[in-house]
Amino acid sequence: MSLFEHQATEFQRRHIGPNEEQLQEMLATVGANDLEDLVSKTVPPGIRMQQPLALPPAMSESDYLRHIKDISLKNKIFKNHIGQGYYDTIVPSVILRNVFENPGWYTQYTPYQAEISQGRLESLLNFQTMVSDLTALPIANASLLDEATAAAEAMTLFFNFLNKAEHITRPKFFIDNEIFPQTKAVVITRAIPVGIEVVTGDYKTAHLDETYFGALVQYPNDKGSVEDYRSFIQAVHEVGGYVAMATDLLALTLLTPPGELGADVACGSAQRFGVPLGFGGPHAAFFAVKDEFKRNIPGRIIGVSIDAQGNRALRMALQTREQHIKREKATSNICTAQALLANMAAMYAVYHGPDGLKDIGKRVALLTQTLADSLKDLGFTVLHENFFDTIVVKVENISLYKSKAERQQINFRYYDAQHIGISLDETTTTSDLFDVINSFVNDIDPVSYKIDHDISLTHIPSSLTRTSEFLKHPVFNSHHSETNMMRYIKMLESRDLSLNYSMISLGSCTMKLNAASEMIPLSWNHWSKIHPFAPQEQAGGYQYIVDELSKYLCAITAFDACSLQPNSGAQGEYAGLLTIRAFHEANGEGHRNIMLIPISAHGTNPASAVMAGMKVIVVKALENGYIDTEDLKAKAAQHAANLSGIMITYPSTYGVYEESVKEITDIVHNHGGQVYMDGANMNAQVGLTAPGLIGADVCHLNLHKTFAIPHGGGGPGMGPICVKKHLAPYLPKHVAVNEGKDRHTKNYNPQTSHAVSAAPYGSASILLISYAYIRMLGADGVCKATEYAILNANYMLARLKGKFDILYTNHNGQCAHEFIVDLRPFKRSAEIEAEDVAKRLMDYGFHAPTMSFPVPGTIMIEPTESEDKEELDRFCDALLNIYSEILLVEENKLDKKDNPLKNAPHTLAMVCSNDWAKPYSRELAAFPMDYVKNNKFWPFVARVNNTYGDRNLQCTCEPVSAYAEA
Repeated sequence: MSLFEHQATEFQRRHIGPNEEQLQEMLATVGANDLEDLVSKTVPPGIRMQQPLALPPAMSESDYLRHIKDISLKNKIFKNHIGQGYYDTIVPSVILRNVFENPGWYTQYTPYQAEISQGRLESLLNFQTMVSDLTALPIANASLLDEATAAAEAMTLFFNFLNKAEHITRPKFFIDNEIFPQTKAVVITRAIPVGIEVVTGDYKTAHLDETYFGALVQYPNDKGSVEDYRSFIQAVHEVGGYVAMATDLLALTLLTPPGELGADVACGSAQRFGVPLGFGGPHAAFFAVKDEFKRNIPGRIIGVSIDAQGNRALRMALQTREQHIKREKATSNICTAQALLANMAAMYAVYHGPDGLKDIGKRVALLTQTLADSLKDLGFTVLHENFFDTIVVKVENISLYKSKAERQQINFRYYDAQHIGISLDETTTTSDLFDVINSFVNDIDPVSYKIDHDISLTHIPSSLTRTSEFLKHPVFNSHHSETNMMRYIKMLESRDLSLNYSMISLGSCTMKLNAASEMIPLSWNHWSKIHPFAPQEQAGGYQYIVDELSKYLCAITAFDACSLQPNSGAQGEYAGLLTIRAFHEANGEGHRNIMLIPISAHGTNPASAVMAGMKVIVVKALENGYIDTEDLKAKAAQHAANLSGIMITYPSTYGVYEESVKEITDIVHNHGGQVYMDGANMNAQVGLTAPGLIGADVCHLNLHKTFAIPHGGGGPGMGPICVKKHLAPYLPKHVAVNEGKDRHTKNYNPQTSHAVSAAPYGSASILLISYAYIRMLGADGVCKATEYAILNANYMLARLKGKFDILYTNHNGQCAHEFIVDLRPFKRSAEIEAEDVAKRLMDYGFHAPTMSFPVPGTIMIEPTESEDKEELDRFCDALLNIYSEILLVEENKLDKKDNPLKNAPHTLAMVCSNDWAKPYSRELAAFPMDYVKNNKFWPFVARVNNTYGDRNLQCTCEPVSAYAEA
């Protein structure tokens, strides 16, 4: 290899952990001659890929950054006044640098281990408090995916609250005409499969009866009008229904909040609170409810509890991982929240405070009022008298105004041939107003206007002017200098364990390296400032990424077509199942609604199937974890007339490559069904095999697992789907895209197009990360990543077996990219449970592996390819040392009730306390191995009391007095 070829492949050596010397040592430990020998013992030969991947060769990091800069310049930055739920915003530099660009924030995992997640839990509690205060509703969750899916979740919440699945008495849901079109499309998508009848109309003239379970309105609405919905809400309540209000957080600093108008749910996007446009995402949606819905709210709620020492501690409350517990009875399949973006929005509110937010809102409103008055003075008609940031101007023909606006690099929203929408935002300046007004006049007369800073906001009626206070908690009133804000962010960061400290070996969740070169371009203006509904000719860079990444993903999966619209793995599942459903309907077989799902499947699988209008039939598993093919044959034959398909994960959820997988797919195909493959474990397939080779018809890909998008403390995620040619016509479409050409579609039919996200390409900006991952690794590198993932897992397995029981290996004793350690014997021998081991690992500086999934009482370990042998050994040494501690309990040398595992984790305050009375030393508690002394991570709280938190639900920031009491 020449020096220049060596440079081109540099990223492979930086992404993949073990070096050549470590590779040989690890191969000797696992008993393999080389990587190919190990792979041949692990992956069934009948499904091996015979040809190299049709991907570009590897590219050095410096070459890639030059390349992606050139691609970014294909995007044109116009001043966006499109609105429609997306607004440019000023990201405070202190938040951009210390949160958005900081691996201490973006590499955190979902806070299932609360004791080492207190920082981002605190920030998410701030987010909930912010949303609750601004909406005047008592319960808010810690974010959803986008405004459109949040509105759909509101509809589903009402529907399930008032109807029983087997007896629907209230099938109708009313949508006001003036909600955002993308929201309407997603709501209709969600409604059809579960039997909800969507009725659209004018809320002013609508007459709802007892057949309606709820309604959805927009505030301010799609045309920018601020409407008083009090009478409508009362009328819906009188017939026993509920009302959801899609709204805008910045507007609510000035407008009467939804809770005070009587709304039952408020939802929307927090994007304009300091989160870049990014061509549609990722952005955090908010969702707030009345108290009666607190046990039905979708997604995650952060709640206040106490720890084992009686101190304040935060954790996820109530329905945490609900879909993994309730499966097909879950009320939502939501798994990924937009935690990183919710944290940015929360920090934005902390930094600006209530007065700062109100000032921003007033500036936007004042500029909008000035614009409206100026256009009226010029003889134009402005449609509505009451508005916040958006006006609609009536003209004879938009073409003249559109061409002049585009010459000035301005985007307006064009509703039709005679109506132009103009939305202003935080970035709009007084000089921008000259350019906007100039688009409506000739080039002869000078444009002039006057801003009266003391004038009242006459376009907001007194009946809808906010009088209630918000964000009174000290956290929103204490960090307005950059010094204080920087320190606050750092303080919270230090309470969280993330990948910049140690490996996070979560089975099925794949916490791999999020390389800096993959992340850097996300902050660049030419990627971050593009509106998702901008004309296609302004988004050439994004279109290039979409086209190229789709092509790469099809090559990797051996499929023919790709949709990048789903903005989470669960959304990908749902979109894939809708694609299968649409295929059957097009073939006159819409009755096919039976979905076979193995008992080992992820909990989101059955939840997604039910959302897609399917009936779940569970397939048994054998003792070795494989799908029971005899049970599958029987159930496929029994339900042949109505079989829609099967959902499988490969390698299986138990971490093995099932040799019978082709037999499984053949059985389903022979009975008229389609094969859906869950892509959670795709990182064990890339370059070695592929869903299309195995016999799948559709597969979703977790870009936040296989393709290096960071988890961000619980989100963002992306879940594109790839399909075979026969399913391609049924992929999700979008109201803003017509065959990739026109922004406003004439023939879009929401009844058949099943849009699943608010933006055409979901969270488009983070597609750059996966594109970078593939380009810098190249065809050879992505395959090596898979091989090293298998090596690292089998190396750890080899080191741990003998002391721990290992579940589910193949006939060669190998695992795939992950394996399950059975801790149940220790419960019998020492009263030590999986949770005790998980918490004790924190004292060793590690996040626990996936706990009690897919088998209760176990841990599932997945090291990824990015960890080197030294880190793998540290983790194995920690577990083996914990094993020695368990032996001491078994031998009664440590007390069964009062030992380092039962009391873990040990905080700094506990270890330094004057009244240490444990029957073991402080050193054993805090420094159980020498390496810990050199780099100690201190959990901020002791073991969290989950039960207390649920019995005493508190999911907003407590009053200051509560801190003193604690």
